Amino acid sequence: MPRFGLGVYKMTDREQAVMAMSAAIDAGYKAIDTATVYDNEREVGEAVRNSSVKREDLFITSKVWNTDQGYDQTLRAFEASLERLGFDYLDLYLTHWAVPGKYEDTYRAIQRLYDEKLVRAIGVSNHHEHHLERILAKANTKPMVNQIELHPQLTQEPLREFCAEQDIAVTSWSPLARGRLLEDVVLSEIAQSHHKTVAQVIIRWHLQKDLIVIPKSVTPERIVENADVFDFSLAQEEMKAIDGLNQDWRTGTNPDDVKAQ
Repeated sequence: MPRFGLGVYKMTDREQAVMAMSAAIDAGYKAIDTATVYDNEREVGEAVRNSSVKREDLFITSKVWNTDQGYDQTLRAFEASLERLGFDYLDLYLTHWAVPGKYEDTYRAIQRLYDEKLVRAIGVSNHHEHHLERILAKANTKPMVNQIELHPQLTQEPLREFCAEQDIAVTSWSPLARGRLLEDVVLSEIAQSHHKTVAQVIIRWHLQKDLIVIPKSVTPERIVENADVFDFSLAQEEMKAIDGLNQDWRTGTNPDDVKAQ
């Protein structure tokens, strides 16, 4: 799985979405992260087919939405996602949220898709440690990925440590905290010292934390800029300074607040 990819949340304008995804693939992005609820799986498929990159050289992720969870429902939802994408397999399929009373059966269905080789890797999204423990207690194939909100103001260190112990890779969604961090003084000073943008410094922090990171942008210039993070490194003291920004602050929902559907 590539360590760096494009998140496509809220890319709902068809032409803009295809343009952004195509620009990312042309810029060397090897991964696109979508979901049923993003309502742009068709656009992902179109961008992939329009590119000069082979399908097998790209890593495409999608997720089953909360209202589609449960064993049989998840299998049907997956078939619908494949149809919209126009693919015959997915690289990664995730449970989008841990819906109480359903997420364990949802993951059981995702395991079946993996066993049937319709998905190359499987995992979950927005699962706390206690959710993962319930899945791990019964899983034949444990989750390979947990995609969670993670950025310098929400570092999620205890959950990351648990995932590391279980050999579960962590993907950061909202890695730039929806722009909240772009004016931060600490990050601005670090960015100036490296002649980089604050966004590039944050993305580099994720990479040096051994996290998978999927920043979102619909602007081709920003898409290229976000990927220009492999020609510098943050010093240990800079990493610690960024760690110190943590406030356990979320831009989105706490997974424990998700209600049964």
